[in-house]
Amino acid sequence: MIVKAKVKLAFTKTRLAKDLGISRSSLYYQPRKPQQDWHLKNQIELTLHHHPSYGHKRLALELGLNKKKILRVMKLFGIKPYRRRGKKWRKIKALGNSYPNLIHSLPFPDKPNLIWVSDFTHISFHGKFLYLATIKDVYDRRMVGWSLLTSHSVQLVILALLHAISRCGRPKFLHSDQGSEYKSRPYTKLAESLGIKLSMSHKGSPWENGYQESFYSHFKVDWGDPNRFTTLGELAYEIYCQMQYYNHRRIHSTLKMAPVTYAKHQANLITKYIPIR
Repeated sequence: MIVKAKVKLAFTKTRLAKDLGISRSSLYYQPRKPQQDWHLKNQIELTLHHHPSYGHKRLALELGLNKKKILRVMKLFGIKPYRRRGKKWRKIKALGNSYPNLIHSLPFPDKPNLIWVSDFTHISFHGKFLYLATIKDVYDRRMVGWSLLTSHSVQLVILALLHAISRCGRPKFLHSDQGSEYKSRPYTKLAESLGIKLSMSHKGSPWENGYQESFYSHFKVDWGDPNRFTTLGELAYEIYCQMQYYNHRRIHSTLKMAPVTYAKHQANLITKYIPIR
């Protein structure tokens, strides 16, 4: 008796693209040289630490690289030279613990929840200030957590962290600037108790948290004038909608797709072996 063996069809990119409802060419896309760009980003930030007013041309001369490449990476990571008018120096009392910049020595993350970056910004609303704290995953640029309060207190950054953890789990590294909120005992003890390693930018080095700086500049443009809302509830709801728009619909210039779409795309490529015919 002759038994015919069943032939298992190869899982092709064409079939996967059809199942996902996307073009086949999009499955081949990978961000351009992420590890090399990440390494150059760290070089630029270290150079700016010693020469904070350098623009891309002087940075190119200092590093011996093409100025177009320097400018591209600066735009990619939201790095801007620190240009502020001089003012009278005054000694500031050190509060809380300081932590070194750990992400300078790390490779570019190859999966979610490795490196998160955090920051907060103010929003002018009918003559008063509100404060929005956000946390972003460096791997796929998703905004994983946020909080909105009427004061930039320790509770503002703690609530953003708890929101992110409740949605996505715990990161391995959490980066921020050296603001008093991030150096406070309640915040640092919470992070350490959860097994999170804290990382902080050098003082006066906003470019070391360029991911968040870049996000806020685009967020405020996309969002528009907050004074068009009459109540705090309306404003808070619109912020939530804008976060959803950023994560699910707004095409990221580096990823060439929305962050959530990119995360799903990468997960499909990692979890399934796809032979190419």
